[in-house]
Amino acid sequence: MSLETLLDKRSSCRCELCSSEEGLSVYNTTSESANGKNSLLVCQICKKQIIGDLPLDSNHWRSLGESMWSEFPAVQVMAYRLLTQLNQEAWARDLLDQLFLEDEVLLWAKSGLVLQSSESDNVKPTKDSNGNVLNDGDSVTLIKDLEVKGANFTAKRGTLVKNISLTSNPEHIEGRVNGTQIVLLTCFLKKVIG
Repeated sequence: MSLETLLDKRSSCRCELCSSEEGLSVYNTTSESANGKNSLLVCQICKKQIIGDLPLDSNHWRSLGESMWSEFPAVQVMAYRLLTQLNQEAWARDLLDQLFLEDEVLLWAKSGLVLQSSESDNVKPTKDSNGNVLNDGDSVTLIKDLEVKGANFTAKRGTLVKNISLTSNPEHIEGRVNGTQIVLLTCFLKKVIG
């Protein structure tokens, strides 16, 4: 049985990311040879956005709210990667917060993000108060009580902030505290290691 036939059967002849039935083809999530474990069936619109021929259309990717729950790791990996790339959208951050991946699948998903990264050498890394480099998805704790303007609460010292998002400013990160997405200064944060 060919790979495409296997994926057609697995996906009921639908794109495994957006459920389209048009222009389906195999997409491989790794640099290894394509197989049923690391490949998925995608439509041309999804594929062109994934490989960068088209810009990411955030409305198109709202379908990830369903496809991220797939039982197939390759689909979970692509959902994670796309949601991470769309993390400027509140709905994408919310879905990313809900998405649980096994450790091995999470490493696979993150390894693809590193390969796709094209940061130049002159971009300063985002660091916590101790000089540890922060990455998207890390967890941090507050080292000082911080008054959150506009939200009428104080984020207490020791508060854990999970699954942070980096911003274009290396001195700021975004994270969810008390259910509210806020910007935090890195000088008041300590990375949770381990």
